[in-house]
Amino acid sequence: MLVVTLASLALSCSSGPGSTPTDAKSPVRAARNTASAPATQEPPTPSIAAPSRAVEKVRDVFARLQATYNDGCTTPGNCAYFLGRVHDELDSLDEAMKADPQGPGHFKEPVAWIATLRSELGADDSFENLKKHQKLLTGTRDKINTWMQGHPEDYR
Repeated sequence: MLVVTLASLALSCSSGPGSTPTDAKSPVRAARNTASAPATQEPPTPSIAAPSRAVEKVRDVFARLQATYNDGCTTPGNCAYFLGRVHDELDSLDEAMKADPQGPGHFKEPVAWIATLRSELGADDSFENLKKHQKLLTGTRDKINTWMQGHPEDYR
């Protein structure tokens, strides 16, 4: 977590005014995926099949989603980071809910809300599109937060 936090701070500090990540994948997800690999792990052997990545637990992703409440669109550079982070955490939460042993049916409403968000965003995860749909993005986060508060067994 320390590496992710430091990487997040470095990324938010390195973004100058007016800079936006438009074509690149989110640096938040890249930092999290890099930080989650054990330091002693050997590089995987090449294969024809795509490597499968371990799906995180719902509670872990939900904790990161809740942490977005301490951030916002206070500056142009931070706004791009914030919206990208909320988007990435919702994507990760969707994956975690669908892979949870309770099954996606247990998380029916949150999965549906994220599907609606994806439908509205389309394949465009640029800052401009995320900014355009900011209310839907943060509204989806807020509805999921409320739903999860009613299901504490899923995140404690």
